[in-house]
Amino acid sequence: MMEGVIQISELQARDIMIARAQIVVVNDEMDVEQILKTVVESGHSRFPVIGDNRDDIEGIILAKDLLHFTAQNIIGETQKFALKDFLRPAVIIPESKRLDTLLKEFRTNRNHMAIVVDEYGSVVGFVTIEDVLEQIVGDIEDEYDIDGEEETIQAMSETEFVVKGQTEVEEFNEYFSASICEQEFDTIGGVLSQKFGCVPEKGESIELENFRFTIINSDSRKIKLVRVFKI
Repeated sequence: MMEGVIQISELQARDIMIARAQIVVVNDEMDVEQILKTVVESGHSRFPVIGDNRDDIEGIILAKDLLHFTAQNIIGETQKFALKDFLRPAVIIPESKRLDTLLKEFRTNRNHMAIVVDEYGSVVGFVTIEDVLEQIVGDIEDEYDIDGEEETIQAMSETEFVVKGQTEVEEFNEYFSASICEQEFDTIGGVLSQKFGCVPEKGESIELENFRFTIINSDSRKIKLVRVFKI
């Protein structure tokens, strides 16, 4: 942790940001049903709201605000949905922003997300307070992380599973009655890295055989955790 504290003074937003292509956004023309579908499918809690394109950031919408709106309608307090009523200001930062400064601003302003732009004002990614803290304390586990060292596959539902990247291909095939080739790579993380052509970033997805693999956690060297959907 002490090393992490020292390192964040040397790192910039561009070093840890989630890339532009991986940002899940809400378009200002979406109705409430479409937005809720995006929230459920992504599992995120905050979403940039865009206008004509991804560089036109209008604000941030929180899933908890939509939950409150939906609950009110369920209990009979019918309200007309207007996206502008739920917009919160978006924090815009340059990609050269130092992480120690950014963390202080997150704490001072009570923000949890910042949109990262380049020198021309184009959106290149986003950073959350969790991304910054992970540089200090290491990976922060969430509900998809698997407990225990021995367990490598965890069923979340009949069609959704969480799999460690280090899971052996043979074990994966036996568990899912699959037939992924075991000749080139020993682990499922190795197979996916080869299919992607690189170590993929969080949020990237690929389909292989009868499964869709979505990266939950990875670093510059390996895939750590994958969400698996049976297609």
